[in-house]
Amino acid sequence: MTRPATNKRTIKSYVLRQGRMTKAQIAAIENFWPRYGIDFQDEKMDFSNQFIQQGPLIFEIGFGMGSSLVQQAMNEPDKNFIGVEVHKPGVGACLIQIENNQLQNLKVMNVDANRVLESMIIPKTVSRLQLYFPDPWHKKKHNKRRIVTDKFVTTIHSCLVDGGIFHMATDWEPYAQSMLEVMQDAKGFENLSLQGDFVERPEFRPITKFEIRGQKLGHAVWDLMFRKKEPVTLKRH
Repeated sequence: MTRPATNKRTIKSYVLRQGRMTKAQIAAIENFWPRYGIDFQDEKMDFSNQFIQQGPLIFEIGFGMGSSLVQQAMNEPDKNFIGVEVHKPGVGACLIQIENNQLQNLKVMNVDANRVLESMIIPKTVSRLQLYFPDPWHKKKHNKRRIVTDKFVTTIHSCLVDGGIFHMATDWEPYAQSMLEVMQDAKGFENLSLQGDFVERPEFRPITKFEIRGQKLGHAVWDLMFRKKEPVTLKRH
């Protein structure tokens, strides 16, 4: 009897580390999630309904402990931010900061970002998608785990508004080159670097303590910014 074919296990771009959560982080998830958290649903969601104001939607993948994302939300109060992070300690830490600053323009999700991009986001609703310091998976045998792939970029393209920005940053040069190669081959994007490679850190991306520490040790950071091309409309004669 022939067994039915089974789907291959999805390759994830992260490893779920069982980090210990503090009491404050646990309490934050219990108390603040109803106010600042968004649960995953396997259908499209109008994220604008999650905020009290209308504004451009900024989507960040992997916000760590949330300090940089919170700072951005404070610096750009006219925009709405959604941060997605798989590690619960980071989600708890971010919720604490959101509550302490009483931010109304930042919500968080605790789920694989790919699931959100593929299932929940209505096409052409994200103004800027941010991917800062993703795991570089520097060993060659692990390169297949890197999140920036042709398929990932195609998904992002559908989520972005015309003229929307995909902004990446990494401190691992081989990964920066890999990202650049993928984006150069991607259809529907244009590089905002005049030299066709990397850009200076934009003012809206806060510099982190980790980044400052790395700079003191001589470590560089590479920023890449690509804009979704607006469709060409042909004039009728």
